Amino acid sequence: MSNVYFVTGAQGFIGSWVVKALVERGDMAVVFDRSDDSRRLAAVMKQEALERVRFAIGDITDGAAVRAAIEASGARRVIHLAGLQVPTCKADPVAGALVNVVGTLNIFEAARGVGAERVVYASSAAVFGMSEESAPLDESAACDPTTHYGVFKRANEGNARVYFLDHGLSSAGLRPYTVYGVGRDTGITSDPTKAIKAAILGRPFHIRFGGATDFQYVADTAAAFIACADRAPAGDFVFNLHGETTEVAEMVRVIDEELPAHQRGLVTFGGAPIPVAPYLSDAAIRATIGDVPSTPLVEGVRETIKRFIELRNEGRLDTSDIDAELSAKA
Repeated sequence: MSNVYFVTGAQGFIGSWVVKALVERGDMAVVFDRSDDSRRLAAVMKQEALERVRFAIGDITDGAAVRAAIEASGARRVIHLAGLQVPTCKADPVAGALVNVVGTLNIFEAARGVGAERVVYASSAAVFGMSEESAPLDESAACDPTTHYGVFKRANEGNARVYFLDHGLSSAGLRPYTVYGVGRDTGITSDPTKAIKAAILGRPFHIRFGGATDFQYVADTAAAFIACADRAPAGDFVFNLHGETTEVAEMVRVIDEELPAHQRGLVTFGGAPIPVAPYLSDAAIRATIGDVPSTPLVEGVRETIKRFIELRNEGRLDTSDIDAELSAKA
């Protein structure tokens, strides 16, 4: 028997992969997003699969609209991914708070009202801030975010806890980090994905950060959200996600090795490391939820290159993100 999932922000990067995975296994995804732009969904899903998705256009900051959409969907499992990224929150903290914090409160309030089983929501590794620790950070590590975005995500974790304490609404907040794959086109950690796309098109691209970071292939990220929506126990959980911690230089090397010879050498990198500790431990989610997939970096990059090439050959490769990036650098 199929289940119904209410997915916010599903026109975005991780959301599109969540919807893809749900539909491919026979479940119903009800997409709630303020945008009707389905280009990311179309980039990762076949048309016949996309036709099985239900859409509800609405603003996450409108509590009444959120409640009405959840009620109409019939869903009892909520995957909340709507949010504004670091640069937007920096440029407009008030808008960032309205979407990331008030929007999340609207989701929890609506989920409580309809008696949802649980809410799985996107937190972020940005809650930690920079750390001198060499060992992987687990969920007990101190949180000292250095961005509005990180502060907002930390607030969501606290509010989720209060909803469980006050109302018994179970939840799981997941902390992704440098997620890459088809559809990643905003935020500084989108640079590795943009670099792959640019190289396929024969264009140079400079990744604006160096050092080490925790790379995770987006299909694994999506699988973790769905696994928590399906089988997280009662309670308010926060889980780190982990992929493969490596230097940006290694990511560039892997990209070059997976490309044809004439497209190599187009990707460069340099700049300060991302101001978040580079290695997160995912022991807690594995102990609580069970096995979650972990795609090796080489395989994830290979899959991303393969899909970008398919889209290019079909004349459907969206280049607006790297066009804007290159224009800004000109």
